[in-house]
Amino acid sequence: MSSIDTLIERSGVHDDWRITLSESLSTLQPDYLESLLRDDAWLPGVDRLLAAFRRNRSGVRYLLIGESPYPRRESANGIAFYDAAVGSLWSEQGLSKAVNRATSLRNIVKTALLAEGHLQKDSAGKITQESIARLDKGGLIRTLPELFQNLEQAGFLMLNATPVLHPERKPVIEARYWLPFLERLLALIARNSSRRITLLLWGKIAKLIESMPASDNYDKIVCEHPYNISFIDNPKMLQLFA
Repeated sequence: MSSIDTLIERSGVHDDWRITLSESLSTLQPDYLESLLRDDAWLPGVDRLLAAFRRNRSGVRYLLIGESPYPRRESANGIAFYDAAVGSLWSEQGLSKAVNRATSLRNIVKTALLAEGHLQKDSAGKITQESIARLDKGGLIRTLPELFQNLEQAGFLMLNATPVLHPERKPVIEARYWLPFLERLLALIARNSSRRITLLLWGKIAKLIESMPASDNYDKIVCEHPYNISFIDNPKMLQLFA
């Protein structure tokens, strides 16, 4: 079995994506691909590298591209912004401790709550734990797996511009290996889609994709990384989550 076939097989991708991923992965340097199979120090690991593609292809409406995996093995699972270590979203104090600790995820949840009209900022312009604690959560999503299941059903495909976080290389360096893959992937997805997909680019590395010719086949929404507090006030994101 080739290195490409091994990566696809071990990630358990949906059959819809096998041909597309095989062609896209062929743009990567063979030595680099071999190194991923030999080395187990990087995240999220071979078995989760392409986990974003376990969903079907036909329902994809949004292609969300973040930056790189979480730097913790228990958190990185191959799906952008999905912290696998997080279960419940809420606690008696407001957001659960795990969500509150994960800055990007915390800001995404706050943006969604604000956009859907569940709460407003206080007089100081903040969304506090106290205000979240007072919310009636009877009709709200309870867990992070449930949240990402809903996003998938809404048509989101969520991957990182740099799918590999390597302890010996910075993400911006690692991204250079993957840019040809992303360009080929974007071209193939657009070519084989029955609808025009919206490309959501979050963060500086993701913005590099905006200049790719293949991205012209998409509607594009570019914004700061959710790690930044300004993400919560970004009108593009408030409209997206509304």
